[in-house]
Amino acid sequence: MTPQSAEVVVVGAGPVGLAVAVELRLHGHSVVVVDKQAEGANTSRAAVIHARTLELLEPSGVSKRLVDEGLKLDDFTIRDGDRRLVPVRFSDLPTAYPFTLMLPQSQTEQILLERLQELGGAVLRPYVADGVTQTADGAEVTLNTGDVIKAQYVVAADGMNSTIRDLVGLQMPGDTLQLSFSLVDIRAEGLSADEISLSFSTAGLLVIAPLPDGSFRLVASVDSAPEHPDLAYAQQLITARGPRKNSPKVTEVVWGSRFRIHERVADNYRAGRVLLAGDAAHTHSPAGGQGMNLGLRDAVALADALSAALTLGDEAGLDLYARNSRVEALRVIAVAHRLTRLANLPRPVRPLRNAVLGLAGRLGRTQNNLAKQLAGIPDR
Repeated sequence: MTPQSAEVVVVGAGPVGLAVAVELRLHGHSVVVVDKQAEGANTSRAAVIHARTLELLEPSGVSKRLVDEGLKLDDFTIRDGDRRLVPVRFSDLPTAYPFTLMLPQSQTEQILLERLQELGGAVLRPYVADGVTQTADGAEVTLNTGDVIKAQYVVAADGMNSTIRDLVGLQMPGDTLQLSFSLVDIRAEGLSADEISLSFSTAGLLVIAPLPDGSFRLVASVDSAPEHPDLAYAQQLITARGPRKNSPKVTEVVWGSRFRIHERVADNYRAGRVLLAGDAAHTHSPAGGQGMNLGLRDAVALADALSAALTLGDEAGLDLYARNSRVEALRVIAVAHRLTRLANLPRPVRPLRNAVLGLAGRLGRTQNNLAKQLAGIPDR
């Protein structure tokens, strides 16, 4: 039976929506999560969790579980084939989590869902939230079944094409870059499982990132990405752009997809009783693995602000969340944009770019600053 009311309705049961719900339950609030999918994600999609995200999730009791299931990596290296241009180490960062954690999004979602269930919460599936109305003291969310859930606040965590955001009239302006990207999870021989490699080869960008089950994630910018990449295609990417020393051989394609990069930020994260979080509020290049991390940081900050509003009647924190989280999104998008543009300079100037990077990459300050930016702790 669909609940008739809750203090907060969260639309979307991806990592961000689940994290908001977990945090609200920890604060003692009633929350209903609705999602249009019949079950959670079963593909890896986002796969990187950074230090600042783990710090913020620690009080909720999920960080240890994430670390236990994930793969801890100390190194992120910008390369040209076998040549190291900019080596970046996380092991010296001032944090309890001096590493990058590789963990498929499906596992992150499962850990968050289990924690929500432990706290007495659940996800209603499959329900489409296709209506929202607001009053001075609350909001009502209408589902495709005709059921209506009354709440004091609504969180839109329903992705880049957010229905809730559109219904309340919030805009998310920005650009779609004219770049096509392939994402391929593979099994292979001869690849290093000790680092995330960002290859700035003359042939084009290639990210190689190991995953906990022994597979590897490839992300490549290409002229035209296939919808279903096969083994020969994945092998060609590695041969043309990856390391040569161990003659890596692709043995299996586990999963593949394609996408374009959208750089967009909502003009406002709040419309009365409705708050945006995650991809409903911002979307950008995957360079540096920042997308899900930014969304999870949204989730913690928003849950704290909602709890203050519900408990004390003080909505100042909601406006502060909307303002500060948007500023943070703009900063992260700027970093990801620069990395993406740098990786996709015109082919004739790529050798010069790599020569300059090789010189800059020798400086400890360059390495440390990049490590802090990626980890989400640039000011420490």
